[in-house]
Amino acid sequence: MSGLGDFLVEGHDWLREELTGLRAQVDEIIAGGADGAALERAKPGLAEQMRAHCLEFCAAVKEHHTGEDMGAFPMLAQQYPELAPELEKLGEEHKVVARLQDEIRQLVEGYAPGKSDPVQLRERLEVLASELEEHFAYEERTIVDALNKMGPAPNIP
Repeated sequence: MSGLGDFLVEGHDWLREELTGLRAQVDEIIAGGADGAALERAKPGLAEQMRAHCLEFCAAVKEHHTGEDMGAFPMLAQQYPELAPELEKLGEEHKVVARLQDEIRQLVEGYAPGKSDPVQLRERLEVLASELEEHFAYEERTIVDALNKMGPAPNIP
């Protein structure tokens, strides 16, 4: 039986996979060359698919972090007061990630094939990916064991 901490890691792994897929979509747009409009003609809807995927990913990360900030972190702080500094740091990291997501969301929402620079979007995605990976790794090192002690993972089909 897996615990709440294992459930957290599974959520992080899913978000990692989604981010990998999103980066691959942007890479495909970049590989299409400078004329993104030509790629859009060859693969109709690619930019829209990338936009939808990015917005879904950002919404999933926001929901994940909101759940931690409003649920998991307060429960952990109550049961494990010695984790307070780590939980505070994780909450601050959530704010940094949210700012990066807002920037990426603006780039994606404004993306126009043949007019926007997909390389800039890819560079900002790399910054987000790096920040998220550091955050996930730190979170997994610091709170997974405590979460596992708190109870089993929810049974979600």
